Formats: sequence, structure tokens, C-alpha cells
Amino acid sequence: MTADDSGAASRDRATDDDAVRDVPADDPARARGEGTTGRPDATADSDENNIAVRLEQLILGADRRYTPFQAARAAGVSMDLAARFWRAMGFADIGQVKALTEADVLALRRLAGLVEAGLLSEAMAVQVARSTGQTTARLADWQIDSFLEGLTEPLDSGLTRTEITYPLVELLLPELEEFLVYVWRRQLAAATGRVVRAQDDAEMVDRRLAVGFADLVGFTRLTRRLEEEELGELVEAFETTCSDLVAAHGGRLIKTLGDEVLFSADDAGIAAEIGLRLIETMTHDETMPELRVGIAFGTVTTRMGDVFGTTVNLASRLTSIAPKDTVLVDEAFAEELGRIGDAPVSEAEAAAAEKAAEEGTGAPPPSYRFALQPMWQRPVRGLGVVEPWLLSRRTHQGTSG
Repeated sequence: MTADDSGAASRDRATDDDAVRDVPADDPARARGEGTTGRPDATADSDENNIAVRLEQLILGADRRYTPFQAARAAGVSMDLAARFWRAMGFADIGQVKALTEADVLALRRLAGLVEAGLLSEAMAVQVARSTGQTTARLADWQIDSFLEGLTEPLDSGLTRTEITYPLVELLLPELEEFLVYVWRRQLAAATGRVVRAQDDAEMVDRRLAVGFADLVGFTRLTRRLEEEELGELVEAFETTCSDLVAAHGGRLIKTLGDEVLFSADDAGIAAEIGLRLIETMTHDETMPELRVGIAFGTVTTRMGDVFGTTVNLASRLTSIAPKDTVLVDEAFAEELGRIGDAPVSEAEAAAAEKAAEEGTGAPPPSYRFALQPMWQRPVRGLGVVEPWLLSRRTHQGTSG
């Protein structure tokens, strides 16, 4: 800590001492730490506050020592840059109260060090802070709202949920931390592999992908009819099913939006399989509403784990016009399925080849996985006229399922 920091700390201690000395001498109740009613202030609320402070110390692994200004100076960065990093991570401005720890100083020093070494630009370092903050914020909320609440539900011990949370977090924290790092390394390896396999530098940012949306039909009506708990269970089941199916078949779940999920795949055949599997799975689940899926293929811009561009917008529009329990794809997707041999370029030619094979006058026809049926062309807002194609399984040659 610098001399200025030491002085600031002294001023902070002086302020605290002044606050103690400001207690009127003729108010013995306040001098003893009691309220105006003469009852001790160590009520249930103060007990919970104490547990909250202890939980913070347990999770952060350190006490509050620094104001934001002191933390910035200790890290050797400007207050402006420290504030930008702090906000990018998703934390509110806290003024100049002592709320930061050695870990906060170290994080600032590391980010600033990457910039000074030329490994990251300042803008990129802020993006790193933002992407990490957004991802882990959602993870933390989910773990507290669902995971911990579920584990603290049985209160047979006679302890309150607040009282049982501390020992529970103490037990789980190291295990969850190790698991988080493991999953992150696995995901980082997979993402790095995709980049390395890209054919050129442009594909690292602007890539040709299949992008799909899956949307629950009539979800707005459900929100008015179901209880909050039932609605939450339905959304969780939907997201879990989609996540599992997308991952199992080689796609990537980009994000979930309650009644809708966004996924992508490097291969059109993989995306087609995911879309149809989602429809088939949801159709056989009586607790789920109908589903509709729209998939498009083309150039996609990737940023911070998300996808952007005309291809994404087109997939969204196809989803909105798809009949229930169907998969609609765009013309580029249909052409890509034909190019890779997963669907016939022409159903008429496929039927002719099959007939020739049956009559013994031609070679065995290719084995296609999917069938495509052109739909009526229609104008789509912001995208002009598009020609949707209805995707289905090809149960046997010449027939779509």
C-alpha cells in the first residue's frame, strides 16, 4: 500500500472512530448497540447480514480492504480504466467505499498486464471482462436460484435456510470451482479446434454456418394459464431437452430465450438432424406445447459467443412463419444439403434414378437422409422475397416422412 493509501486508510479509521464518538452520551441504549426500543439490534435481520458478510468472505477468500481508487492505484491502472473493467464485468458503481479485495487488485493488474504486453488491445480486454462477467453472472444466478435452493429445501435440522447456506457453500465451493475450470478448459479446447480448422483468417470471425431457432408455439397464452412454478418447470424442461439434443448431435447452443433457443452447426446435415430431433422429441412429450423450427445457412459473424447477421435474421423469420411441428429451411440450406449428399437436389431426378434401379437399368440410387419440399415464395420483412423449404426425413427412396 502506498503512503497515500495509508493516509486514506487512516482517514477511513478516523471516520469510523468519529461515528462511534458521535453516539450521544445520554443514550445508553445506542451505546450498548441497542435500538430505540431498548431491544438489542442483533435481530434476525442483523444475523442475516452477518451471515451475508461471512459468506462473501468465504467465497471471495479475502476481506474488503480497498476503495475503487485504492484498488486502481495498487494495480497500477487509471481509475477510468478500472471503472471500465468493473462495469464490463457487470458490477455497479460503488463510490469510494471499501468493498474490494486483493483478488480485485490482482484481476485489474492481470488485465492491464495483458494490454501492456500487447497481447490484448484495451478494447479487447474490456470485451474479455464483459463476456466473462455476463456468462458467469448467469451461471451464478442459476446456481443460487436453483441448485442451492433445492439443497436447502429440507429443513429437518431445525436450521433456517440462511443458517444452512454457509456450511453448504463451504463444502461445495472448492468442488464447483474445480468443475467450472474443467468445463471451461474443455470448451476452450473445442472452440480453439474450430478456429484451427477454419480454412482462412476470415472464417475465424465471419464463417459459413447453419443457424437455427426452435420456438414454442402459443407460449404467451401459456404464461397466462400456468402458475409461475409450472411455467418455470416447463421452461427448464424445454431448455434442458434442447441443450442435450443440440450437444449430443454435434451442434452448439448459442443461447436460450425462455420459449426459444438459438443453435448453430458447422454442417447443414447436423443442423437438419437437430431440427427434426427437436420436433420429434417434443411431439412425444405430452407436457410440451407444439414446436416450430427455422434454419438458414450462410455467412455468420460471431462475437462474444453470440452470432449475428442476415443468416441469423432469416432463420428467425423462417421460425415465425413455420407451421407447428415442422422445420422450415432457406434455399441456401437446401442447396447445401444437396451439395453434401444428404438430400436430393431434385426429387424428380431422385425418383427417376430409383425407378431405373428397380428396373435394373441404372445404378443403385444414393441413400439420402432428408427430403425437401419447396413452399410458396413469400416476402419477409427486411429480407425481401424468400423461398422456404419444408424439411422432413426420407423414410425410403422416393418418399419423404
